Amino acid sequence: MWKKVLRIFLALTFFFSAYTKFIAPGFFELTLIDQHLVDSRHAAAWFTRIIIGIEIALGVVLLWGLALRRMLGIVLLMLLGFTIHLAYLWAIGDTENCGCFGELLAMSPAESILKNVGLLLISGYLYRGTKPEPLPWKTLLLTTLGITIGTFWALPIQQPEAAQFQSFHAFEGAPRVDLLSGEKVVAIFNLDCEHCQEAAQVMGELERKNPDRFPDTYVLYFKEGSTTPEDFESLTQTAFPYQMIDVNTFFDLIGNGPPRLYHLKKGRVAQVIDADFGSSLQAIFGLNP
Repeated sequence: MWKKVLRIFLALTFFFSAYTKFIAPGFFELTLIDQHLVDSRHAAAWFTRIIIGIEIALGVVLLWGLALRRMLGIVLLMLLGFTIHLAYLWAIGDTENCGCFGELLAMSPAESILKNVGLLLISGYLYRGTKPEPLPWKTLLLTTLGITIGTFWALPIQQPEAAQFQSFHAFEGAPRVDLLSGEKVVAIFNLDCEHCQEAAQVMGELERKNPDRFPDTYVLYFKEGSTTPEDFESLTQTAFPYQMIDVNTFFDLIGNGPPRLYHLKKGRVAQVIDADFGSSLQAIFGLNP
């Protein structure tokens, strides 16, 4: 009885892990990049969907009880590999959400190691108490391939128009941001530009008046003079998450001159705003003036 309960619990854990990645794939993609497991967003998107497919397939097979001892052996190896990777992250001082359960259940590497130790103990106990069975390779292969292909169909890899924003995901004040999901505003500011400072002041006032409706906003700063981000924030009374950019990136992103705002919706540029920043934001997001 207990073995069946533990087996179902293990299967549900894999289903839950897959679900948390499925509902917010962008977060897990950025986690893979931050942990240097892949080097591009496109590769991370493929890797994420393959992992989701494998986790669902493992959950199905565990519930099914097919070749259980061999499947439990695979689970043990996977958990051991993940735990070694988490131990490395912990050793280098990484305390960010490891991404095991996506954004839904944030866990540091240390917390995830404890979780994995518990799952290893359960898997090891079930493995020792299960008799070997023949391995139906064709059934397992077709099940895994079918589920993985279904994952790609249900969660297609997007080709965003806002491809120039793919590399921006680690901001001061927000270490892991997916600009290609949801609805966001990206501001391009020159720290010494008076027009940029005026636009930021307007945005700051709107944010204070509309705390529940103001969009998630991120700033890309270019520095050519003596003004620092801290000086800029003090002058404008703002504290948006920001990242510094170089001169080439800055000129690629502005129009005839700074400032410029990009309104992003699910990775696509919905609007580009070069003037009338306050009234434009009010109209787009229904903000009170």
